[in-house]
Amino acid sequence: MEPQLSYRVTGHVATVVIRNPAKRNAMTSAMWRSLPPLLDRLAADADVRALVLTGEGGTFCAGADISSLREGPQEAQGLAVAAEEALAAFPKPTLAAVRGHCVGGGAQLAAACDLRLAEEGTLFGVTPAKLGIVYPASSTRRLVSLVGPATAKYLLFSGELIDTERALRTGLVDEVLPAGDLDKRVDALTGVLVSRSRLTQAAAKEFADGRTDRDAHWAERARAASDTAEGVTAFLERRAPRFTWSVPAPE
Repeated sequence: MEPQLSYRVTGHVATVVIRNPAKRNAMTSAMWRSLPPLLDRLAADADVRALVLTGEGGTFCAGADISSLREGPQEAQGLAVAAEEALAAFPKPTLAAVRGHCVGGGAQLAAACDLRLAEEGTLFGVTPAKLGIVYPASSTRRLVSLVGPATAKYLLFSGELIDTERALRTGLVDEVLPAGDLDKRVDALTGVLVSRSRLTQAAAKEFADGRTDRDAHWAERARAASDTAEGVTAFLERRAPRFTWSVPAPE
């Protein structure tokens, strides 16, 4: 099988799969390049309300394919950052389903997702210090915002791998599942996500990610949308709400 990113859409959830099993799902240059346009297509698909990123088989992603670094470390890093930023900017909830190894560029991608669920036994690492690479400023800031400066420095300075217990304690992951339960929990959580107000989620995602210039924008969207009235009515009638607001297609 050629290294590639594949995807499927089931029940309003898009699942993007990293596939390079011969190299523990390491990302090639072509794979990095293919992620932003794939995300653009999924963002424009009104049927997609949430996105899951995972790896083929028993591992998430072992980082960048080292052969791509021989071609030019700066170019390879630029491709990784562009893919990471595209994932972080995806306008709908994103979830990394992680098992096996989540290292280097794989950790970049997982950190760019809104939520991270991991299977027990997963190992995490941010390893540029092993290769003499300066980790990108944007990626460093994202890591610090996720785990705090002390843990970010430990990961970046040492390049050591940490287990799921430490990843959970430091905020690198949100939940740890026993072996065999990850997919079931991902299905359950994404089922919850797609049932909730997309208006609430879109605004909350921007605010949580640090946007400070969109208060008026989202206040106006809330006034114009029917989600609040529907949510209150559904609560009083003891039924599931039928939210109708959807994320506008990118221009």
